[in-house]
Amino acid sequence: MPVHRMLIRHTRFVALLTALAALAVGAAAPTPLHAQQGEPTPTIDSLIVEGNQRVSAPQILQASGLAPHRPVNYRDVQRAVTALFRSGQFDDILVEQRTLPDGRLALVFQVKERPLLLRWAVRGTQRLSEGDVKERVKLVEGRPIDRNLVQRAIAGIDSLYKRQGYYTAQVSAHEVPDGAGGVRVVFDVEEGSRVAISQLLFEGNHSFPAGELAKAMTTRPEGFWWFQKGDYDQQKVDADTRERLPSWYADHGRLDFQVLGDTLVPDTSTGKATLKLTVDEGPVYHVGRFEIEGNQRFSTEQLMGYYPFPRPGTPAADSGTVVFDRGAWDGAIDRLSNLYYNNGYIYAQIIPTVERRTGPGGAQLVDLRWTVHEGQVATVNKINIVGNDVTHERVIREAIVLLPGEVFNRELLVRSYQNVSNLGFFKQPMPPPDVGPSENGVDVDLTFRVEEKRTGTINFGASLGQGTGVGGFLGLEEPNLFGRGKRGRLQWQFGKNIRDFTLSYTDPAIRESRISATVSLFDSRVRYTIADLGRLQRTGGNLQVGFPFLGSRYTRVFGSYGLQKNSYSEGSADLQSVFQCSNCTRSTVGLSLLRDTRVGLPFPVAGMSTNISGELNGGVLGGTANYQKLDLESRWYAPLGTLGGSGQFGGGVQFVLGLTAKSGFIFGDTGPFFTELFTLGGVQYGIPLRGYDEFSITPDGYDPLAGGSNARASSFGKAFAAFTVEAGARLNQSVYLSTFFDAGNVYRSPRQYDPTRLFRGAGIGAALISPLGPIGLDLGYGFDKVDRTGKPAPGWQVHFKLGNFF
Repeated sequence: MPVHRMLIRHTRFVALLTALAALAVGAAAPTPLHAQQGEPTPTIDSLIVEGNQRVSAPQILQASGLAPHRPVNYRDVQRAVTALFRSGQFDDILVEQRTLPDGRLALVFQVKERPLLLRWAVRGTQRLSEGDVKERVKLVEGRPIDRNLVQRAIAGIDSLYKRQGYYTAQVSAHEVPDGAGGVRVVFDVEEGSRVAISQLLFEGNHSFPAGELAKAMTTRPEGFWWFQKGDYDQQKVDADTRERLPSWYADHGRLDFQVLGDTLVPDTSTGKATLKLTVDEGPVYHVGRFEIEGNQRFSTEQLMGYYPFPRPGTPAADSGTVVFDRGAWDGAIDRLSNLYYNNGYIYAQIIPTVERRTGPGGAQLVDLRWTVHEGQVATVNKINIVGNDVTHERVIREAIVLLPGEVFNRELLVRSYQNVSNLGFFKQPMPPPDVGPSENGVDVDLTFRVEEKRTGTINFGASLGQGTGVGGFLGLEEPNLFGRGKRGRLQWQFGKNIRDFTLSYTDPAIRESRISATVSLFDSRVRYTIADLGRLQRTGGNLQVGFPFLGSRYTRVFGSYGLQKNSYSEGSADLQSVFQCSNCTRSTVGLSLLRDTRVGLPFPVAGMSTNISGELNGGVLGGTANYQKLDLESRWYAPLGTLGGSGQFGGGVQFVLGLTAKSGFIFGDTGPFFTELFTLGGVQYGIPLRGYDEFSITPDGYDPLAGGSNARASSFGKAFAAFTVEAGARLNQSVYLSTFFDAGNVYRSPRQYDPTRLFRGAGIGAALISPLGPIGLDLGYGFDKVDRTGKPAPGWQVHFKLGNFF
């Protein structure tokens, strides 16, 4: 009897009805079951499974839903095959009707099992995160491979790359059999290059030109400079369309602005693309009425001082022509909130309301309101310090300016955090202090969390100095002796041209008072190879005592006395004729006033430092020299913004603008103490002026012969002026990058002092706090250099410095 077969595959369901007609029994050319309306449904005597290895026959038959000795039609077989494919265990199923030798009728399932997915991997990802790519793959290891999911994974990875601008990316999947019925799947990614935006197009911008809108976005087209790559980044585009552009338009009174769509039109042949943005600018809103309600602690008149627009009742306000500025409005709310926070109202809420309305003549107006919920005044209950395993708690508490029992003040909290950071004993950035309710639910407890870092340094090795030649050094320094904030320093340098021994000790709080003291002893012998300065030997010491000025925390008065013995020999004949000295003495009394509010040390990001110091040398004190010295120095730092971090509590990359102004004057005769006179140029000796050689700036002007190899008595002056403007980026507590502009000059006498006659230099620099101490590298351009004939010869100069430069 002929055997009639029926082939059923998951891709051939349309042909299933015709194929199943072969189940009719007893005909060489059977008639389809759907045409045999009057014939009975055949009964299957036996069910047989062939080709299975991993899945047992009973499991297959149970999943099919068929049973022997029951009538079976084509619908039953259709449902059975569908159920088996849904199990996900099979790649192919062949169903055939077979007559057995004993004449019984059997239905045979010939199956091809899917291999088990043992493992899958992604290969070739470099520009995008491998984790982001893997998130697009939903395959499950240890189960039969699902090739539909493989294709979906390919499409998902491809979509991810296109979303990030990689329109030439190619994604493929390869199955690697392992020889035991299993398979491994590898997704290969050829990323290609990211498409570059060559042009930004705007549609619907009737009030502002495209160039002005592009400045408000972080997505920019490629340009002339190397950093203007025009890379396409979907996340940046999303941020531009959802945040930056709407915010920019809101600052110009258009509160209803919308980006209706953004389209990237790539050209895969050139790797370029055009980004098209369709916008709806909306109407311009002007400022209408304004009111304040709910305020009790501060009067309405006081709060009106924070209102960013013309005050109600003034002609400008009543005219209805003032354009609403969202940025100014939000900034005013922040300042108003800080007013309450700084007066103990930490639970205060300022609820702003912006209500749109149509005014006379169809003008679009916004009525503004501040609703104030002041809450209760909170005082500081307790201040907890956690994590100080080495530093004594008293040292930290001395830096905290917000005390228990005082009304909570956010500005003082921030300042306390900055003061603790300035100690330099803890890892940076420190976590912001915790402000939590106390047991009574009204007052607050403050918790400062610190993590100790290694503060002491021991360094030794070889040194090479431009001014002192080859030598060795041994240094011991501990800024937190005994965990009490006391500083000890021992420095010993030795070599052919140098033997320098320095020992100093500083106690910032003698017997836990606010009186400080520093004692230093030194014995130094230096043979200068720079500028032919000769050999100098100095032996002596210094004592300095400091007191708070009128009880101020940041201003101190210092009194000092120093005694030293100098011997100077060798050097150029010109220098010896003026400064030759053997066993000369210098007796000095000094007085200085220092105010320092800088934060973020050692690279300040805010605050100021002002130092006024005077010295009296010789005279009634005795000694070889008889002169008076006055030094003035001020440094100002203004924050420009941050990238990352936690706002007022620091962290991230911090940008700062700095201004330094210094001047010095000497009255009288310094005698042989030429090191007390002023020289300008370079960074190794005297007053720094980057872009110029050492000693090249003299009271007689620029000297191209003096720098680095020759210094004369005429190179030194009794007055100087130096100024620096710099814009810097503080990457962390140890790395600082900057661009600078220096200007300065040195004068023969204080009478010749003229801060308008200056030599100029500009450039870029980097500073690093290393185990050997601060290291600075600067590249400066001297604008006012001349050659030996007096012709302008501006040029670049590299400067390297090892030592304190803040």
